[in-house]
This record gives sequence, C-alpha cells and structure tokens, in this order.
Amino acid sequence: MTQAVNAGRPSSAMSREERRVLAGTLVGTTIEWYDFFIYAQAAGVVLGPLFLAPVAKENPGLSQVIAFATIGISFLFRPLGAIVAGHLGDRLGRKQMLVFTLIMMGLSTSLIGVLPTYAQVGALAPVLLILLRVLQGFSAGGEWGGAALMSVEHAPKGRRGYFGAYPQIGVPIGMILATFTLWLLTTVMGPAFAQWGWRLPFLFSIVLIVVGYMIRRAVEESPVFLALQERRKESSAPLGQLFRYNWKEVILTAVIFIANNAAGYLLIAYFATYAVKVLKMDQPTVLLATTLASFGWLVFTLWGGLISDRLGRIRTFQIGYAFLALWAVPMWFLIDTKDIVWYFVAIFVMTIGLGLSYGPQSALYAEMFPARVRYSGVSIGYALGAILGGAFAPMIAEMLMNQFKMSWTIGVYIAIAAVISLIAVSLVKETKGVDLHVEEAHADYVREHPDAVH
Repeated sequence: MTQAVNAGRPSSAMSREERRVLAGTLVGTTIEWYDFFIYAQAAGVVLGPLFLAPVAKENPGLSQVIAFATIGISFLFRPLGAIVAGHLGDRLGRKQMLVFTLIMMGLSTSLIGVLPTYAQVGALAPVLLILLRVLQGFSAGGEWGGAALMSVEHAPKGRRGYFGAYPQIGVPIGMILATFTLWLLTTVMGPAFAQWGWRLPFLFSIVLIVVGYMIRRAVEESPVFLALQERRKESSAPLGQLFRYNWKEVILTAVIFIANNAAGYLLIAYFATYAVKVLKMDQPTVLLATTLASFGWLVFTLWGGLISDRLGRIRTFQIGYAFLALWAVPMWFLIDTKDIVWYFVAIFVMTIGLGLSYGPQSALYAEMFPARVRYSGVSIGYALGAILGGAFAPMIAEMLMNQFKMSWTIGVYIAIAAVISLIAVSLVKETKGVDLHVEEAHADYVREHPDAVH
C-alpha cells in the first residue's frame, strides 16, 4: 500500500496524505501542549494565591511549592491514560484515540477557565482544580503516543526521524503560544490579569479544539495499523504481550526521557517564575524573552529529527544529552546576572540540547517496539518518563532554592538527570531503518531476540 507508493516516488517528495498527517499531528500536539503549558505557566504566576489563599497568606514559599506540585499531580495519571489509550489504540486505531484525547484535554482546560476561586467556594476550589488536572494528565498520557505513531508509521523508511519530529515540535510551538498569550495579556491588562484575565487563555482553548478536531478527522488511519488489523489474531492481548516481551524497552524509554522532560519543564514552568519572583525582573519582558528563546527549541527539535535520519537516533540523542549536561550549571550564572539578554542566551543555548534529545524520540520509540504493542509501549514509556522527569521538576527546583539559596544546584540536578538518560539511550542498539510493518516473521523475531537491547 503506502510502502509501494513511497517506493515509486523520490524520497524528498511528500504526498498529499503525508502532508495531511504531519499537519494533523503537529496541530493536535500543539493544541494539547498549549493547554498543558498554560496551566504550568499560570501555576507559577497566579494560581497559588487564587486557589491556595490561606497557605499563600501564611507561607508564600510553601504556596509556590504546592502550586508547582499541582503540575506534577497530573503526571501521575499519565500512565493510566497511556495504558487505556495505548490498549485501545492498538485495538481500535491511532486516529480514534487522537481525536478522543484532543477533546478531553481541550474540555478540561476550558473548564479551568470558569472555575470558582478559594474566595468564592473555599476548599472546593483546589479540589475541582486538581480533578481537572487529573483529566489533563489522563489525556496527555494517550496523546503523544498516537501522534508519534501516526507520523512515523506514515513516513518513508529513510525519513522517519524528520516525520517524527513534527509531533515533537508541537511541544515548543504550544509553549510559544502559551507564553506569548500570557505576555500579551499581562502587558495589555496589567493588574486585571491576576484578578480575572488569567481565565482568558484557558477559555481560548475552545477555539483550538474545533480547529484541531477538523484537521485530525481528515487524517487517514495509519497504514501499519490497517495492515495489523488484517493479520490480527483474536487471541492476542497487546497490553499483556507488551509486559511479557517488551518490558525492558518500556523501562529504557522511560529512563531515556527523564532528563529531557525535567529540563523542558523547568523551561516551561520555572525559569520565568524564578526570574520574576526571585530576581525581581520585569514579568512581561521575561515572558517575551522566554517566548523568543522557545523558538530555539522548535528549530533544534526539527533539526534533531532530521539529522537522526543521517547520524542515527542514538548518536543524536547522545550529542543532545552531553550538551545538556555540560550547559546545565553554567547557564544559571548567566540567568543570575538579572540581564534580560543573558537570560535569553542561557535559555536559548539550552534548547540546543533539548532539541537534539527530543527530535528523534518519536522515531526511536516507534522503532523499539513491534507494531501490535507499539502504541501501548511508546505511550506507557513516555508517561513513566514524564513522571520520573518533569512531573515534579519545578517543585524540586523550588525546594533546592529554598534549601541552598543557590540556583546552580538546580543545574547539578539537571546534569545528573542528563547523565542518567545518556547512559540509558547508550544501552539501546541503533534502530534506524528497522522494519516497522507487521509481517508475522518480523513480530516473532522482535519478541524472540532480547538482544535488540544490549
């Protein structure tokens, strides 16, 4: 089918359906992560005093820690979303799960925009907030795996890294949209933003849901999944097979993601808060600098996927993590100058390591699992890595600052995480070029040869 079509045209050409797939995965993940990042940014700026008023009055530092902890709570439910969406995605298809997770994320985000605050309903306010965060985490757990597989499984064999980078760049684009929206509103509204304007970026998600839904509904199902349906044996149980035959790959994918996710969530939720609240820098200026620096994350993520088609997935990851480990501590000395230019430089340079260790991820993870458990495998590994990495990274950073009063200790934390993830990815045998399709001989080979990971 798609393989035959791909074989008959230049590798650089892109069919209409492939362009539609890339647009669908890019727009969908952008919307999903705009939703997620709006919360992460707001948690550091306004949500503590609004939803944790008593704590904020008595102990502002503790209130900030708790506000960052609410970011991590949703991560705890990502594995559940990954298990459910992964199992159904391996059974019912990638496309249906992508539409479902998009709608769930968008609705939960929009509802945050109409939540009553602590001053209005008391302790019920943080309870409702946490409930919606749980729904966000559940949907995010199933979103990435489906988007990654739709792009990689539609890709020509020699361009999986490039195709797989499209759902990845939805993350920095989502952050750019979220940060730019907050910058614009805080600049235009002034004090009114903290009173009621903070609700607007959450409500904007309604428009994005409609756009994303229309684009994703137009995308055809993954050709690998369609072939899988034709060959499926009713006795098979994808989730059971995953933990029986591919548990090592699940663990490795989780550990590989730790450092990238931890550093990424510091960029998303911590740097701007630190600059404004600790260094007393101008909030709109910091948000604008963070937005501009995030373009580096976008560019280097796409580049990372592209060069992984040449250098290999493992080598690209290794370069990215080595760079991140080396830059993690020095960048804090630039940030602590309180100069907005050096703040921008520090974050922008960090996005080089972030991009190179994120762009090849979709292709690497897809190539590590056989087709029948691929959605479950990549989703669960990604979700577990997010818990171990980014879930509580802003909270840990805040605790390190409260304890040691030295920002570079946060850099040590990220450097250690980068070394751990570097070791994990180095334990994986290069996957570039493996067969992603579902012939029984290939599936049996993957299950019966554990030396695929050494």
